[in-house]
Amino acid sequence: MAKKSVVARQAKRERLVVQYAEKRAALKASGDWKALDDLPRNSSKVRLKNRCQVSGRPRGYIRYFGLSRVAFRDMALNGTIPGVKKASW
Repeated sequence: MAKKSVVARQAKRERLVVQYAEKRAALKASGDWKALDDLPRNSSKVRLKNRCQVSGRPRGYIRYFGLSRVAFRDMALNGTIPGVKKASW
């Protein structure tokens, strides 16, 4: 489990990205780089990090499910992810 402060910081970045998305796109289109520099750094989409929705873990992230490999395995074995089962052959 990631620290709550790290997860909260990521949530704040996500809010800022949504809040400033239109303004950033307009400034980029007009080529106003000075005004773009004045916006908050965390409002840039490239500062977001893929994190597990359950644990906040940044590594071993499975994009399709939005989970880390650890949380995915637990949920799959418990049957909480529909259509996913352990392979056997």
